[in-house]
Amino acid sequence: MNPNASNNPTIKDVARKANVSIATVSRVLNNLSGYSDKTEQKVKQIIKEIGYQPNAIARGLINKRTQTIGVMFPNVSSYFSADILHGIEEYANDHNYSVFVCNTDEDGKRTMKYLHVLREKQVDGIIFSSEMLKEEYYEVLQAMKVPVVLVSSKADYASVPYIKVDDKQAAYDAVQYLILHGHREIAMVSGTETDTMAGIPRVEGYVKALQDYGIPFKENYLVYGNFTFDEGCIAMEKLIQNAPEATAIFAASDEMAVAVLAVAAKHGLKIPDDISVIGYDNLKLAEMAVPPLTTVDQRLYDMGKLATGKLIDMIENHCVADSTIMPHRIVERQTVRRLT
Repeated sequence: MNPNASNNPTIKDVARKANVSIATVSRVLNNLSGYSDKTEQKVKQIIKEIGYQPNAIARGLINKRTQTIGVMFPNVSSYFSADILHGIEEYANDHNYSVFVCNTDEDGKRTMKYLHVLREKQVDGIIFSSEMLKEEYYEVLQAMKVPVVLVSSKADYASVPYIKVDDKQAAYDAVQYLILHGHREIAMVSGTETDTMAGIPRVEGYVKALQDYGIPFKENYLVYGNFTFDEGCIAMEKLIQNAPEATAIFAASDEMAVAVLAVAAKHGLKIPDDISVIGYDNLKLAEMAVPPLTTVDQRLYDMGKLATGKLIDMIENHCVADSTIMPHRIVERQTVRRLT
């Protein structure tokens, strides 16, 4: 055996030992054609024997790819991000891609930093989630010359497909569900007041449903919880103070809905006897809540898988994928009482 091979075997060592060219070894490594089954078996056997580890960047010089994708979330630790990421990683792993996950932090404070990190890592493509794709980000992505897919976000760039639900319609359906269960005093714990992706459209859906059923909108019935549990608790305290006559609450995320349940319990309010609650997302958290939460399912895991499928298609076929509006549905559990 070549003395160097045992220390740090190279593609040259594999080629020499298999008595084939370096080009043939590289074709085997990259699943390209142009060699016999016998040659393939021989090369793979020698790779195993000498412990050769193909370098991703070196491999990328041949096929112009590193088989890696970057994923950008504003809050990696949230249940919401975890469900999407699960779908992304499952699909990527099944198709021999690795995933770099970047936590861009609240308001995208680290987005530009991580875009440059992903550029250095030479990722083949990027999944950008839950944040507005600002023009400055788009310009960096254009310079990187890698495809991008948005999840739970939307942009008007022709080359950037997106996957999201119709937030306004989904919120409308949630409020309509409460109305059809006899509720007219319906409050809302909304997300972020300035968020054009999900915050504002969900409020618009809430207001539209009230209007369509002849229910006046009351400003004191609308509070903001920033999509989080902690802020949701503060928002629910406000509702108990300012809208005690509300019989139902639509929370624009499951984390905020669980906050509503927790604060209601603290005040001795029974769910759904004293107040009905419907959430939005259908996180695992919704099933774990006490009582289990009725909510809007937006199929986050499927969104992650679909986004990765579109991205890999764009990487490998140099095409632009279509955008997708995902279907949503109401998942009935035990937090909404019928009044009529």
